[in-house]
Amino acid sequence: MIGREIVIFIAAFAVFASAVAGYMAAFHGEISLKEVLSNAFAAVIGFYSGRFLERKLSLRRAES
Repeated sequence: MIGREIVIFIAAFAVFASAVAGYMAAFHGEISLKEVLSNAFAAVIGFYSGRFLERKLSLRRAES
């Protein structure tokens, strides 16, 4: 279970980092590593908070 979560975290971080880098290259012409990593980290935090909220809400519905 922990291995699965680690793989999901790494995959999500890679996807968000490549998306941010692609956006910055296309629209700004330069890529800042600091901005790419900070935005990717913030996106992964949002992704995991959404997964956590979804799990808690589904458990609450199952108990009712």
